[in-house]
Amino acid sequence: MKRIKKISLVLLVLLIAIQFLHPARNESLQQLPTDIATNYKVPDSVFRILKTACYDCHSNNTRYPWYSNIQPMAWMMANHISNGKEELNFSEFGGYSIRRQTSKFKSIADQVKDDAMPLWSYELMHKDANLSDDEKKLIMNWAQILEDSLSANN
Repeated sequence: MKRIKKISLVLLVLLIAIQFLHPARNESLQQLPTDIATNYKVPDSVFRILKTACYDCHSNNTRYPWYSNIQPMAWMMANHISNGKEELNFSEFGGYSIRRQTSKFKSIADQVKDDAMPLWSYELMHKDANLSDDEKKLIMNWAQILEDSLSANN
């Protein structure tokens, strides 16, 4: 029993100590010239959905919830955001090659169609990111139109 108390005390001290270590936040607070909305026509209805369901992990501006100040949640979120931006970053979309942009538009439509995005774990904590069938259709149609347009011009 004494050993369990010592281990619990050490874990508690570690949990308190890690609260002072914070990863860098993903907040540029500016719209870059490479932002997708600067380079492509994004209807307001689509842009609203992208901002609500995608931008936290796929842009340079994340809306941080209250639990992002608690470790290890902040580290998990930072890792998740880093992985998301590596796959697709709407803030830097205009800097991608045309071939990569075409591929990303196809991927956006496919991921939404297959319910792969937004991730279920994100939807669990962000109820406003649950996309209705109509919202999914808006995103898929928009992405398909842009994919077709890029493919036809190149």
